[in-house]
Formats: sequence, C-alpha cells, structure tokens
Amino acid sequence: MGTRIRKLYPVVTALLLTVGNSLPGHAQSSVEDMLGALRSAEAAEAARLTREIERQWSQSGSTSLDMLLRRGREAMEQEQVDVAIEHLTAVTDHAPDFAEGWHARATAYYMKGLYGPALDDLQRALILNPDNYNAIFGLGVMLQEFGDFIRARKAFAQVLDLHPNHENATKALEQLKAKGIGREL
Repeated sequence: MGTRIRKLYPVVTALLLTVGNSLPGHAQSSVEDMLGALRSAEAAEAARLTREIERQWSQSGSTSLDMLLRRGREAMEQEQVDVAIEHLTAVTDHAPDFAEGWHARATAYYMKGLYGPALDDLQRALILNPDNYNAIFGLGVMLQEFGDFIRARKAFAQVLDLHPNHENATKALEQLKAKGIGREL
C-alpha cells in the first residue's frame, strides 16, 4: 500500500500545480497584494479587486459558518434584522477570530439601532482585520451620526487610503467638506 501512495505523489503534485496554475491571477494573489493593487487601480479593476477581496474576507474556512454568514446577510437584505443577528451571533460564537462575522453583525446591530453593540463588534472586526475598509466606513457613518465629524472625516479618509474608489466614502467625505469639515483654509 505504501508503494501505491508513493506512486501517487507525482500525480497529485502535477494535479495541484495544474489547478494552481490554471486559477485566475487574482485568485492566486493574497489579500495584501490585492489591497496594494487596489490603491492604484482604475475603476473597473478596482471593482474586480473589491469583489475578490470581499469574497476572501467572507470565507471563514467552514462551509457551515459561511452559510450562516450568507443567511445573516440575506436576512438583513430582507430587513429581518433579528433573524440576521441570530445567524451572525452563531458565526461569532463559533468563529471568534473571523473578522467578517463581527463586521456583519455590527451592521445588523446598527440596522436595529443598537449602537453600543454595533461599535463593540466593529472594534472587534477591526482588531482582527484593520484593513477592512467597509468596517472603517461603518465606523465613520456612526461617528457622523454621533456628531463627531472630525473623527468621521478621518475614518472616511482612511477608507480612501485603502480603497480610493470607494464611492460611499468619497460621497461622505464630500458631504462633510460641504459642511466645512476638513476644508483647508
């Protein structure tokens, strides 16, 4: 039996090399590489990189947890916030090191008007993934709602440092500048 396994090594190695080399270039890139490329990407390329980065951020390593994350997001889209919170709490309970679970639940808490828990979850998400430009944007939105326009402006600027094509952060920053926040004299 050991001989048959040794004979399979070259076949398995060749298969892995073939599959690995046949994947699109962006699938082989690390998130860090894609984030670096995102900083200087044109709009169409930025959209592609954004989809791939966020797809990778949404992978917990567990099919069942990924399904719960999807169900939580779907529940939010259907404005079933309590159901979303239940699904996303299961994600954070079972995968406390999975940043996107915390980020998604923060969004659900925000939708329900539970700002304290939303801020707590955003903090946890950003500790685990400090480059999550969507979590930083969410923090900026909350700071803006609290009237902390200076820190909101800083959050939106940080989003744009990571993702210069982030339309919502661009609009939010423009709105703050129209109010006189962050304008240079």
